[in-house]
Amino acid sequence: MSLSSGALSVDPLWPRAGSWPALADAPTGQAVDLTLIGLPTWRTSLSATGAHATPAAVRDALRRYSLHVPGLDVESLRFADAGDVAEPDGADGEQRAIAAMREAAGSSRLTVAVGGDNSLTVPAALGAWGEQLPTAGLITLDAHHDLRDGVSNGSPVRRLVEAGLDGRRIVQIGIADFANSAAYSRRAEDLGITVVPRDALHGRPLDDVMAEALEVAGAAGGPVHVDLDVDVCDRSVAPGCPASVPGGLAAWELRRFARLAGASPLVRSIDIAEVDATADADDQRTVRLAALLVLEAAAGLAARAR
Repeated sequence: MSLSSGALSVDPLWPRAGSWPALADAPTGQAVDLTLIGLPTWRTSLSATGAHATPAAVRDALRRYSLHVPGLDVESLRFADAGDVAEPDGADGEQRAIAAMREAAGSSRLTVAVGGDNSLTVPAALGAWGEQLPTAGLITLDAHHDLRDGVSNGSPVRRLVEAGLDGRRIVQIGIADFANSAAYSRRAEDLGITVVPRDALHGRPLDDVMAEALEVAGAAGGPVHVDLDVDVCDRSVAPGCPASVPGGLAAWELRRFARLAGASPLVRSIDIAEVDATADADDQRTVRLAALLVLEAAAGLAARAR
């Protein structure tokens, strides 16, 4: 999917982001800093979606931005693209996605998986954690608990708990009023999940919220996966998310959380979920926000000590 029918300008003094080399072409023995991988899940979505078109759209959108951040040397990071996992839905597809994510995470300091609906969080996290699942942690930026029964984009957190993730190392930030049920709120409480509702963010510095979330999720010393479900944002900035609601996070808030996630050495992997590129506004604001989340994670990574 192209964001514009016109060609982008070329300026040697303004290099563009994106169009990164294939992960398979990375020099042997040389670690990649950030690997992008597409996990275009969509077939089990509770809402009609064309989210499988999103990884390609995000790659297109990345070309609209540079890697320049004053005070951070993002441009010197080594980027790679692991491509898309074909048909990642279903039992076989999920196993392929787990294997691809494991390979990418094993070769990179930070792996960013672009969906796809929120069901991608299961293979993205399991692949990145590998055998460290017993000590792993999860942080979600999401309007929803995602603790539903069955297999869908509404069940990834429950499925990860059933796979062995300790609920006491799960933090859910941005849970929205009128977007969940009492049954699932009780389930989150019973599992020991730390919940930070949307309203609680109005009077707290985002950096403090994320620091506390990382402390909880990383309490066992294992790797942390961060799920950036873009429907946590206000519908005005995320019309391409079927379940986004008025009153959600501002775009800058989710971008800040993405940068803070990338900056933490505890965070091995991030996913970007629930953007339907085929349902976006004409100005492609949701897809462009998703692309900026990739770049914010990169900026955070550049701030880490090597």
